[in-house]
Amino acid sequence: MGIELTELEPLVSRALAEDLGSGDLTTQATVPADTRARAQITQKQPGVLYGVDVAELTFAVLDPGARFARLAQEGVWRDGGPVLVIEGAAAALLSAERTALNLLQRLSGVATLTARYVEAVRGTRARVLDTRKTTPGLRALEKAAVAAGGGTNHRAGLFDAILIKENHAAIAGGVGEAVRLARAAAPDVALEVECRTGEEVDEALAAGARRLLLDNMTPVEMHAIVERVGDRAELEASGRIDLETIRDVAETGVHFISVGALTHSAPSLDLSLLLEPLP
Repeated sequence: MGIELTELEPLVSRALAEDLGSGDLTTQATVPADTRARAQITQKQPGVLYGVDVAELTFAVLDPGARFARLAQEGVWRDGGPVLVIEGAAAALLSAERTALNLLQRLSGVATLTARYVEAVRGTRARVLDTRKTTPGLRALEKAAVAAGGGTNHRAGLFDAILIKENHAAIAGGVGEAVRLARAAAPDVALEVECRTGEEVDEALAAGARRLLLDNMTPVEMHAIVERVGDRAELEASGRIDLETIRDVAETGVHFISVGALTHSAPSLDLSLLLEPLP
């Protein structure tokens, strides 16, 4: 997964606490404490599975002795079928069920939507990027799910790269001045600058920017910028891009296409859990 389980434990514990509160009243009333059970998670629609580690951890927090058998590979497109078998305390399996499925469905949904976008640009040089439009608290997991779906991760946050947007440029006194200020303040940090017009592209290049974000441009406008810039900078397209339009954008010759929908609008992948008592 690329994320240490010790980093995930606080997140999973908070998610469980949100659901459990002072206790699972239904399970406490109907399930004897010593009952053991076997549960199977099944993928019910085509897509890319991701997040099994998190699902396992969710059950393990409530039953450290739970045992797991994985039945599916993550990060590949599959039609559906069995995913994971869990054996453990029946009460723990029931109490963790919804939280584990919520996390697994969400992350698999992100991976699945990403795979659709990646397939849509196949054969071009464009790479599909994620954004910071993530669920609060789940960014690392959602970006890992993007990677599992074949996408490329953009910056993790505000701390690991400089991305000058139109509001930064407006305060700094223009695109060129914003680039110069950022270069002077952090010369060794990766820098990208948003450009809305050809004039801003020229300003950014003159100031030394080597990666440009072309914001809300039409494919015709983007193609003209690609021709104009040549190999002087890497180009990223952003804004008004969906599965219907991304191929046209990729064929302009841009290097990257950022898609906020990967994480802010991915539908959950349909998964279910069925449980049976053990003798």
